[in-house]
Amino acid sequence: MRVGVAISGSGSNLQALLDAARAPDAVFKVAVVVSDRARAFGLQRAADAGVPTVYLPGAGQSRDAYDAALADCFRAHQVDWVCLAGFMRIVGAPVLAAFPQRVLNVHPSLLPAFPGLDAAKQALEHGVRVTGATVHLVDAGMDTGPIVVQGAVPVRQDDTLASLQQRIHTVEHQIYPLAVRWAAEDRLRIEGRRVHVDLPAGTPPALLVT
Repeated sequence: MRVGVAISGSGSNLQALLDAARAPDAVFKVAVVVSDRARAFGLQRAADAGVPTVYLPGAGQSRDAYDAALADCFRAHQVDWVCLAGFMRIVGAPVLAAFPQRVLNVHPSLLPAFPGLDAAKQALEHGVRVTGATVHLVDAGMDTGPIVVQGAVPVRQDDTLASLQQRIHTVEHQIYPLAVRWAAEDRLRIEGRRVHVDLPAGTPPALLVT
């Protein structure tokens, strides 16, 4: 399976996907990495891995025009699924129509709690005992799509924003490649808002990292 990845920043989740794509038992390939920011470090990560990169600036374009260009870019690289990895734009109808129920995102909370920006900060400020990370299918809303897999992260009494974010990132880097593997293996069955994953009996539905 060929995956296209959209980024805006350092690309740590991209690196997790690149590493998984190079594993001996890999079932997907990162075909292209697209960034809306020219200096995003993730572009260097992709180049170091021998993956084609595209800088697609959004200045002066409407949202639909940008998304149409993004969809065209992924189609040109014969992408099967799209992964958003720290992509700081809301993906709109042209991309979702080009890849129906084939766009994944990873978010640093246990959705539907704390959507949008600064999720770890929101978790700390709300005093929750557990937060985590979610891989979900992307729909027209903000972090509202059907959930594929979640990983839980206990919030410690002495946590700072940095320490909590670090542990959340660790979980993200585990569950995102896992979700992409499931997609590549055609294990995902979508029924309304629920995603059923066809897995062997006894497989844990989520990862708990302390």
